[in-house]
Amino acid sequence: MGDVHRAYFLKKLRDWKESIIEESRATMAQLQVDSLREPDLADRASSETDWSIELRTRDRQRKLIAKIDAAIRRLYDGEYGYCEVTGDPISLGRLEARPIATMTLEAQEKHERVERVSRDD
Repeated sequence: MGDVHRAYFLKKLRDWKESIIEESRATMAQLQVDSLREPDLADRASSETDWSIELRTRDRQRKLIAKIDAAIRRLYDGEYGYCEVTGDPISLGRLEARPIATMTLEAQEKHERVERVSRDD
């Protein structure tokens, strides 16, 4: 992977992270503005359910930020774009689709097959 590709993926990862952080800020601001003191019990339950879903989404995104940070570290360490299992280069198409990918498509598929078999046991 050349310098141009590294710079491209670094910008893509940083922009993605900033977008997630901005969404999180908006959610927190909205939580502070909105009151869950709905007069109707059904409305209150609906609001609480909506916020519960939103907070679960934010938790998943928090975990995604950790993966983005790990990808950025790999970029700086020169390990980005290489499979953590085989050491083979990860295709640019896969990295474009999933910039936090740590395995080649073949290694990921094998990992998922093994995971599925062990889960079925």
